Amino acid sequence: MDKSNTLTILKNAFLIERKGKSLYEKAMDHATDDSVKAFFKDLADDEQEHMNILEKQFKAYMKNGKFMAGGFENDGGAVTPPDILDDTLKNRINAAGFEATAITAAIGFEDKAVKMYAQRAREATDPEEKKMYKQLSAWEKTHLKKLMALEASLIESVWHDNSFWPF
Repeated sequence: MDKSNTLTILKNAFLIERKGKSLYEKAMDHATDDSVKAFFKDLADDEQEHMNILEKQFKAYMKNGKFMAGGFENDGGAVTPPDILDDTLKNRINAAGFEATAITAAIGFEDKAVKMYAQRAREATDPEEKKMYKQLSAWEKTHLKKLMALEASLIESVWHDNSFWPF
């Protein structure tokens, strides 16, 4: 792949991470519960780490025309939703509030990131680039799973609280 296309992909990836971080920070600022704030802060911190990785790789690629080794040691994909989403957190998010809306919006960001990183991992010829995008895709899948599990729980709560169940 030519250099300008690789740099464009890195720039787009950075922008997605930046938008996600901004959304999580806004949700964190809106939250009144400490566990909800901590949930969104963890996600914002992860997005910042992704931005740091992408920035380092962008600089390395600009300087040397290749990706640098390493920089993806934190295995964000190792944390599964049940480890993160306890009932305390689920019960503290208002299913019709801003935090729930932020979760729905974040699912779209994370899904887009997973797909973009997975595709780039398949297409990349540089082994370090491939490794980076595989790691980022796995990490974003973890975010996506957390958010989808939380959204499903919130939907179930709304249905239960409003007696929407047809049986």
